[in-house]
Amino acid sequence: MDTSLGDRAAGAVVGALIGDALGLGPHWYYDLAEMRRDYGDWISGYTDPKPNRYHAGLSAGDLSQTGRITLELLRSVAAKGGYDRDDFTRRLDENILAHTDGTPTSGPGGYTSVSIRQLYEARVKRGIAWGHTGDYADTTEAAERAVVLAARYASDAGQAAGIVAENVRMTQIDPFVAAQSVAFNVIVSALVRGEAFDEALGRDLWKMVSKGVLPFTRVALADEPEAGAFRPPSIETPFPDSLIYPFHILRAARDPDIRIEPAWKASLVYGLPCAISCMLPAAYYLAARFADDFESAVLHAINGGGNNMSRAMLTGALVGAMVGLSGIPARFIEGLSEGEEIVELAREVGERAVG
Repeated sequence: MDTSLGDRAAGAVVGALIGDALGLGPHWYYDLAEMRRDYGDWISGYTDPKPNRYHAGLSAGDLSQTGRITLELLRSVAAKGGYDRDDFTRRLDENILAHTDGTPTSGPGGYTSVSIRQLYEARVKRGIAWGHTGDYADTTEAAERAVVLAARYASDAGQAAGIVAENVRMTQIDPFVAAQSVAFNVIVSALVRGEAFDEALGRDLWKMVSKGVLPFTRVALADEPEAGAFRPPSIETPFPDSLIYPFHILRAARDPDIRIEPAWKASLVYGLPCAISCMLPAAYYLAARFADDFESAVLHAINGGGNNMSRAMLTGALVGAMVGLSGIPARFIEGLSEGEEIVELAREVGERAVG
């Protein structure tokens, strides 16, 4: 697919926010039969949340709180030309944390996740300074919002990974979660640069760790001369297996002898819960399965139930980075609340990414 780097950068950002909005109505149905009763056999677009569910009161095409935080980061990066932590955290304080009370069913987007409730406790209740606010939630919020940074800095893989890692630690400090979140965005950046989503990319990323380009702890293989040498763990992120396992999932997705049919049942294979260990494998699978088909990728992510919002947001970022903004069907942009602003800002970020 012939797209420019700027178009792919914009596609990653817009694709992520479309995935978020698609999940607003059918979010967190762990009983798939109940989801089918409420939304039919196949969810094909934006839907209103049902009364008394997580995002009740919002409308089809609106963003969840995770989407709104991502939009604040997008606005900040577009306004400043790059990542300005002080500007972004000011926006979080003023536009998100000031409008919630630390309980689940409050705040912009209709539901506040455990990760952001912990952030509220740190910032609002305890007055902890930014940079020391991270906690141990095992969820994907950091991976999702950092897509904006992965896209903006895609031209420089090392810079992108370092900035993403710093942003991730604002909310997620568990080493496993941090590594997975950074690795996901390293892959998004690579796809924005035009790298193919194939096993060769996994090998290339490993080599970048070996050369010190990516902020993961260098691991010597058993047959390497320095295998027994002590290597202190990276302060950024730990061991780089999180950069490798996505490509084993990719191999399975493209193996004619291994089929998950229909593809939405990847959610049952990898898990419905919110944990990053469930969300990322399904997103990698769907992105590999539908690398050139944005619509199929995000709709299979949504129709799998559970935390389908995060699954679709992650999938939307990956496939959006491959097909570009120009490859995303217009109906998804037209139905997205604040869609015109989102596209304009994403294009600005894409233009900056080219440099």
